[in-house]
Amino acid sequence: MSDKYIQVLGARERNLKNIDVRIPKKEITVFTGVSGSGKSSLVFAIIAAESQRQLNETYTSFIRHRMPHYGKPDVDTIENLSVAFIINQKRLGGNARSTVGTITDIYAVLRLLFSRIGQPFVGHADVFSFNNPAGMCDHCEGLGKIETIDIEKLLDKNKSLHEGAIRFPTFEPGGWRLTRYIHSGFFDNDKKIRDYSENELEQLLYTDGIKVKNPAPEWHKTSLYEGVIPRIERSFLRKEEGEKVRYKKDLERFVSKQNCPHCQGTRLNDKVRSCKVNGKTIAECAAMQISELLTFIQSIHAPIAGTIVSELADRLQHMVSIGLGYLNLSRETDTLSGGESQRIKMVGQLGSSLTDLTYIFDEPSMGLHPHDISKINELMKLLRDKGNTVLIVEHDPDMIQIADHIIDMGPGAGTQGGEVVYQGNLAGLKTAGTLTGQYLSHRPKLKLDTRVPNSWISIENATMNNLKNLSVDIPKGVLTVVTGVAGSGKSTLINGVLPQLYPEMVLIDQKGLQGSKRSNIATFTGIFDIIRKLFAKSNGVRESLFSFNSQGACPVCKGLGITYTDLAFMDTIVTTCEECHGNRYTEQVLAYRLRGKTIADILRLTVSEALEFFQEEPIVSVLKRLSEVGISYASLGQPLNTLSGGELQRIKLASELEYGGQMYVLDEPSTGLHMADIEQLIDVMNRLVDQHATLIVIEHNLDIICQADWMIDMGPYGGQNGGQVMFAGLPKDLVHCRESLTGKYLKKYIYKI
Repeated sequence: MSDKYIQVLGARERNLKNIDVRIPKKEITVFTGVSGSGKSSLVFAIIAAESQRQLNETYTSFIRHRMPHYGKPDVDTIENLSVAFIINQKRLGGNARSTVGTITDIYAVLRLLFSRIGQPFVGHADVFSFNNPAGMCDHCEGLGKIETIDIEKLLDKNKSLHEGAIRFPTFEPGGWRLTRYIHSGFFDNDKKIRDYSENELEQLLYTDGIKVKNPAPEWHKTSLYEGVIPRIERSFLRKEEGEKVRYKKDLERFVSKQNCPHCQGTRLNDKVRSCKVNGKTIAECAAMQISELLTFIQSIHAPIAGTIVSELADRLQHMVSIGLGYLNLSRETDTLSGGESQRIKMVGQLGSSLTDLTYIFDEPSMGLHPHDISKINELMKLLRDKGNTVLIVEHDPDMIQIADHIIDMGPGAGTQGGEVVYQGNLAGLKTAGTLTGQYLSHRPKLKLDTRVPNSWISIENATMNNLKNLSVDIPKGVLTVVTGVAGSGKSTLINGVLPQLYPEMVLIDQKGLQGSKRSNIATFTGIFDIIRKLFAKSNGVRESLFSFNSQGACPVCKGLGITYTDLAFMDTIVTTCEECHGNRYTEQVLAYRLRGKTIADILRLTVSEALEFFQEEPIVSVLKRLSEVGISYASLGQPLNTLSGGELQRIKLASELEYGGQMYVLDEPSTGLHMADIEQLIDVMNRLVDQHATLIVIEHNLDIICQADWMIDMGPYGGQNGGQVMFAGLPKDLVHCRESLTGKYLKKYIYKI
């Protein structure tokens, strides 16, 4: 077998139907197909998982225990596999000490620059780190923020200590922490806090580490007195876990964060901030928009720092080239979106000198304007041209265009998918007759019969983030699409400013639903309650028997269907429960049937299969709504924590379809959707508006933009170079707006120019 191809034989993972594929190495291969067709099963559950599994086996068991666990995929053989880098949409997360600068190592190079040419000299590169004791602000310990306890919220001044004046848990009457104060002998325990003298209040709250002279008999003789504030700080705020996690919600009520007044939020001490390069401190550089920082770095011409300046400029240019020039180095990583996180992961690979790797991308177009997608395409070609294999799971036509090879999965989703329906180049796909081919060939049209608004919401002089005195009118009773490049101010306007004027609006975003690995589609939508009642009535037994969280659950796996085995320094092994064989229930429960199926059989049904099985109207109506939003391939028992952000969003949308007349905001609903699914989504959105709802959609997808009744385009670019309304009006007029980047790409899309 030629080593020019990755050969996969007999792939049966998830819904894959024993397929064989041959993927050319050192080329860009794009995997297409409707949601649930098997693209991710092939690319991630087989190719990526096997590459990672074999690589992980080269490490010691101690290291493997601290790495993700990959089981052996259900496939006969995989040949010519190279080491794979998986660059997915998972948010970077991290703690408050992780920033864009630290995660990309750009801040490390910047620290080196300041240590070489900064004046006055204050130390080597490590001194400029806010995570180093020598460089961090002593007051906030390098976090840039301090936590302060709100005394007015903490104390009920109309009560005494005996009556529960201290509202924090464990300080209330009967709480063990309160005993330190009522037994200290310092206070009249029946005196209202409002009647305390200034000294008494100071003693209650702030006095620390003093001996007690006349305590009550219950006082522990060796104990020192500690005021309420230092005690809460020591016991809760300065701990990373334990009590801090346990009382997280209470801390949110009484504690607020604010910029450290000593370092003004820069995280660094005075000595470090005295050092400057061309008149700027390292903190000022980290706070600059990356595109502006690039210009500043390019203005530095010190011969001694030529290599460092060149390296910094290259890395910053990479950030700009992937559409992240609007960020700054001090931005905390846990505030980044999934799309931003993925692009930052890409930056780290562009400077790598490694070749003959396999890079695997999960919808890199997600959250990107067509203007930014063209930049990503160039980077994909760069990775390929360095001698790497690039595999992309993608729906966006602009990204499919750059493929050297295309593997189209289908023909449908779930049990109707799992087959390779086309392999070849783009020209061949357009004539292949598959769903992807059909939609790549269709000619989009602008909506001309637009709805007329019934009233307007006026936003005047809005100032938030990069919006500066922005004024715009948003129509009610129609479908409005808000567009613009990443960072242009779309989300600030719609998710930040609009709720202040219209707090009753319903935001349907991609954040996780409340629940755990025990929550699934059936339980979230409420149909599982009805299903359990049907089983109970049909078999003449108690309803609780059919709950996998209750009486009928398998005692070994506690109703999960899988078991977790912790092998200390070896990987935790996840296996199908041997007792119930993944069915979740006891044998007694599995003996009961509803029209020939067990309760476990029902949970394995996909939404489309369940639609054929159930006739009960309350269940059917929910299943129809799930099908309408493109979730027909998911099983009723699929845990919510295994669903993507786009799938979660569509499940939320399905729950709103029975209502009408409200204002809804959808944040990039096309995420993860095939072109065929987007057409279905557009029908759903129109249905909502026809039910007298006002619908505002933040979106980049050009097919959805074509269907708008009204357009608001933000720009012209991101960050400080954005925050303006470039266009507000009818979609047919946007294509003639020369100032609008969206208009430029919409015109190109419609007229194929």
